[in-house]
This record gives sequence, C-alpha cells and structure tokens, in this order.
Amino acid sequence: MPRPRKPASPFRYFNSSPEVIRLVVMMYVRFPLSLRNVEDLLFERGIDICHETVRMWWNRFGPLFAGDIRRQRVSRVRGFRQWRWHLDEMYVKLGGEMVYLWRAVDQEGEILESFVTTSRDKAAALAFMKKALKRHGSPERITTDGLRSYKAAMTELGNADKQEIGRWANNRVENSHLSFRRRERAMLRFRRMKSLQKFASVHANVHNHFNQERHLVDRQTYKERRSVALAEWQSLMA
Repeated sequence: MPRPRKPASPFRYFNSSPEVIRLVVMMYVRFPLSLRNVEDLLFERGIDICHETVRMWWNRFGPLFAGDIRRQRVSRVRGFRQWRWHLDEMYVKLGGEMVYLWRAVDQEGEILESFVTTSRDKAAALAFMKKALKRHGSPERITTDGLRSYKAAMTELGNADKQEIGRWANNRVENSHLSFRRRERAMLRFRRMKSLQKFASVHANVHNHFNQERHLVDRQTYKERRSVALAEWQSLMA
C-alpha cells in the first residue's frame, strides 16, 4: 500500500525560519504593539524585517495558529461539560460606524467564541448563540446582562430556563474585553468587518493559550506554566 503523504509545511515558501515567524505573530497579536513597534523590537534582536512583512505574516499565519490552538483545546476538554457561560457584547468603531463584538466566555475565563455584527437585536444574538452552541455544546447555565435580545434568542432556542441575569454576575466576560481594548488602541482601530472578525478570533485563541491566571498562583507555578505555553507555541504547525 502507498504511504500516506505528509501534509505540506505552511512555511515552505518563506525564507525566514518558522521560529521567527511564530515570534513575530505572537508579539503582534499577544501584546499591544503596532506593526512598526514589532519591527523595531525585532531589529534590536538582529532581525531586520519590514512592518509590512509583520502584517503579511499575521494575516497568513495568525488564523492557522489560532485554529491549531483551538483544535488542541477542544481535544483536551472533550468530555468535560461546560457548566457556565458568560455572554456579553462590546461596541467597536469601524470606519466611523458602530458595530458589536459578541463574546462567550466559560467559567474559567477562556474565550469560547467571538462574533461581529452590525446590530445587537434578536437576530444578531440568535446567530451568535447558534454558532457558539454548535461548536462548544450546551452549558448548564448562561449568564448575561439585561439586554432583551438574549432572552428573545434563548426563548427561541429553548434555553430560557438556563439564563441568569445579575448586576455583578457577568464580570468574568467584562474583564475579557480589557485585553482586546488595549489591542484596539494600539492598532488605531479597525476599518473593515472582515479584518475585525479575523483579528478578534485570532486574538481570543492566542489570549487563551497564554492566559496563566498569574494572580491566582505562586510565581514558581506561573513560570512553569509560562514555559509550557511557550514550548507549545513553538510546536504549532510543526
């Protein structure tokens, strides 16, 4: 029988090493840096690339890395039931107009889904929830704010009995917006919905990968977790 063909490397047409490409994508997506900030920091390390190369690499490899992280996470948590979700929406200015970035976060603070819409009515909430439920299954409880679109969407989906509304109960997802807000300011906002949706999805998975909850563990444990996360990052798409 013929041997199965090995999948082609996504780095095969690039002169730079995979390690450099992974470093560039991690710096740009994970930290609140501009394209030129990344270029300058790399130049100090002896790596001379243009800021447009940084843009091309994150556009090309960011979704690939994010998809690999998502697949690994799903395989690890398969069989563990999600007992609580937190849902919330935040406004994002897009070319002078207002759009909404919806987020679903689990009980541990990991971002499950990011979804961009031009409105926050029942149809938008329904599309967002259908996407999240299809990919991650159904939780036991869903915590939201007082937006009526959630209740209308959950009633149509048959999940109205799972909804919980509380003034401070949704802080978990509110805090998840902070890192994206810092990133948004560094990028001087977005110009197209497609690029916003793409970056939000990539940023969410990279944030999950490096989120070690350092405020909950001692320094030695945090250093060990950080080393493991960096080692796993270097093995992405290997």
